[in-house]
Amino acid sequence: MDPIATVTAHPLAYPEPNDRDRVRRVVLARVETEAGVVGWGECISGSVETNAAVRAVIDLGLAPVLCGGDPRDVRARWQDMRAHTWWNGHGGIASSAISAIDTALWDVAGKLAGLPVHRLLGGKLIERAPACASMIWDPADLDWTRTEVQAALDAGFRAIKCGWGRTHEASFGLDARRDLAVVAAVRDLVGDEVAFSADVAAIANWTPAHAARMAQAFEPFRLAWLEDPLDHHDHSGYRRVRAACPGVPLATGERVWTHEGYRSLLDSGAIDIVLIDPGRVEGLTGMLIATEHAAACGVRFAPHSWSSALNTAAALHVFASRPNGAVFELKLRPSPLQHELVDKPFEQRDGWVDIPDRPGLGCEVDEEVVRRYADI
Repeated sequence: MDPIATVTAHPLAYPEPNDRDRVRRVVLARVETEAGVVGWGECISGSVETNAAVRAVIDLGLAPVLCGGDPRDVRARWQDMRAHTWWNGHGGIASSAISAIDTALWDVAGKLAGLPVHRLLGGKLIERAPACASMIWDPADLDWTRTEVQAALDAGFRAIKCGWGRTHEASFGLDARRDLAVVAAVRDLVGDEVAFSADVAAIANWTPAHAARMAQAFEPFRLAWLEDPLDHHDHSGYRRVRAACPGVPLATGERVWTHEGYRSLLDSGAIDIVLIDPGRVEGLTGMLIATEHAAACGVRFAPHSWSSALNTAAALHVFASRPNGAVFELKLRPSPLQHELVDKPFEQRDGWVDIPDRPGLGCEVDEEVVRRYADI
């Protein structure tokens, strides 16, 4: 056995070119064995206070629990972390910390075995994943939105998801007439052969009745899915929307923290697509459990890869090894933690992204870049 020697947290902050260079935050976990094998993982933390809290949970709480353990027994180490944080409640900061470390452990386990992670999950079912351009649009500026969508088409994407807004006031979901106009404009531009989804901003606070009316209004535009028209907790509301407009698939889930939360959501029978990230749902292990339950319920999943290349890599291994992946979301433009952080960035070509085949997650982290974007 090559036991775990160190577990350290690395909070990062970086400008996101796909969101007007607004600062975004993640925490990376670095796991190193006594023989010097290094693995990396990520949690999607989001704020300076969250970064500080996750670092404290990792460095002060979880690292002492894990050091000396066998990194190949990833599920056992995941259980150790959950047992240590049980009093805090699963979800939030505790789940963020577990997310980062669990993915790093899978990276180590794959490197120790000399195998890509998808081989440890039973092997890959596909050689590449269908890529979806995940974009922020501007419902108040149709010309700008058309230009952005055209850039995605020109880049080769054959699936597009647009949502929220470039400004608070222009967020999708705040003005019904404007919402309908931007959906119509994008569908007219992309034509019938491109999958097109729309993501409602959380600040819209739609009621089930309004969500049902909007879904009916969107039905002629053949959305691949309507995302987050309601809070993910509102299972009865989602059932009302589905009953009123069964022709519009419904998606939610990117803010669910645990596989238990996904099970509750899936058992509601109201969701067609679940959005899920290893950087949030207690790592690659939590994502595996959730996607397996989704498959049993006949529900597809789509990774929401709007953070670093480590989240993208981990999600690609799960996507490749499960039968129910829908599309794989990617940012349109290069981003620091996608294209500077790792030696081989994950990019789509002609609408597809290749599944990594190198040992572990399939990418090596540049630790100078980690230092460059250090947050606290």
